[in-house]
Amino acid sequence: MLIVVTGPPGAGKSSYIQSHAKPTDIVIDLDLMALAMAGPGADHHDHSDTLLAIVHRARYAAIREAEQHLDKVDVYLIQTLPSAKQRAQFKRLEARIVVVDPGRDVVMQRIENMRQPAMKAVATKWYKAQRGQSRSVIPPRDWGW
Repeated sequence: MLIVVTGPPGAGKSSYIQSHAKPTDIVIDLDLMALAMAGPGADHHDHSDTLLAIVHRARYAAIREAEQHLDKVDVYLIQTLPSAKQRAQFKRLEARIVVVDPGRDVVMQRIENMRQPAMKAVATKWYKAQRGQSRSVIPPRDWGW
């Protein structure tokens, strides 16, 4: 099964996966992939354009390959802001969508404390995209925070 974990930057998407995925599951997380490809001591969230270009291509290939194995293994995919085309693909694949959102105030404070300032714009875009959408939100208290 494909489990798409979405939410704004700093919401806790990676933490959700850490508390739910099994060792035999596949996890496709851009930040983890970037860390795996970066040199020692690299920042967890601030990646160069060159590294991101390489990681995006590797991520795309990983997603395509993982789709071929959804009958054998659970695949967790972090997708902050899925496009309409991606949402259609997730529907076709009968993906389970998990929205992690501890609330705008919490997210903005986490970005202030732990992320690059540019992530505030991404979070704002995420919240604007959510207006009027019906969704099930997984608050952090439900999974161990």
